[in-house]
Amino acid sequence: MNGILALWKPKGMTSHDCVFKARKILQTKKIGHTGTLDPDVEGVLPLCIGQATKVVPYLTDTSKTYVAEITLGTSTETEDKSGEVIEEKTISEPISLQAIEKVLQAFTGDIEQIPPMYSAVKVNGRKLYEYARKGEHVERPVRHVTIHEIVLDKASVSEDGSVFRFTVSCSKGTYIRTLCVDIGKALGYPAHMSSLERTQAGAFRTQDTVTFAKMEEAMEAGSMEQLLQPVTKAIEFMPLIEADEAIELKVRYGQRLTRPAEADLYRVQKADQLLGIYETHPDYPHLLKPKRVFVSGKAGGTDAND
Repeated sequence: MNGILALWKPKGMTSHDCVFKARKILQTKKIGHTGTLDPDVEGVLPLCIGQATKVVPYLTDTSKTYVAEITLGTSTETEDKSGEVIEEKTISEPISLQAIEKVLQAFTGDIEQIPPMYSAVKVNGRKLYEYARKGEHVERPVRHVTIHEIVLDKASVSEDGSVFRFTVSCSKGTYIRTLCVDIGKALGYPAHMSSLERTQAGAFRTQDTVTFAKMEEAMEAGSMEQLLQPVTKAIEFMPLIEADEAIELKVRYGQRLTRPAEADLYRVQKADQLLGIYETHPDYPHLLKPKRVFVSGKAGGTDAND
């Protein structure tokens, strides 16, 4: 079984829980997820199955889209509603739509974030949440992320403006919890993220997803293959090299290819079949070397590890 299953991750499960359950349902161990979602978050979680696990790093690196709800007036130690309240401030006067939209737009583009203490970011070999659980404080590294677009859901804004939702498209590594806290600060209030859904991960959107129940039904009916998305969908953002017989043979034996343009990564396909992923050769920039090969010849080539 090879392909990508776009799972709608339910609340209350970690991403690793989802992989474990999928392995039991699909009766296969070779499954990898493409970006951690916190237990309280639901949404799109692509699972790579079989040979599709080779594209996990590329799908993890793609942009994501979320629908977040922010609550002003209280902040928590975890920056979401699950944590203990650490600061409160009464909403003294209604916050206007114009004020909210102005602040949201100020976060568009390249921004800096300091990751929350309750996160898996490592400092000195330990995850931040390990320090947090012991009550230890450590200097957290500044992260540079990109907010491609952020749009207010005007209909969601509460009467006093203290609760509202927004849709945000962002680069990998963006902490939406932290974004909510920083938006609150810009509006003059402590804040936390009160709910979150991921509606897109790379090429996979809400409408592409299936539930665990649907997976179980498909396995019983013997129709699981119909739910799988092709591996190529995960990397369709890469420039395409269309393979003829000569190029196909080179890929099968792990040989170099001529670099056709300035991009650093390419997908090599013959019709709908993904043959390999190639990257710019570090010593010969006019050439490409194989990064991932999905087919093989009778013997290995000598270029695969150059």
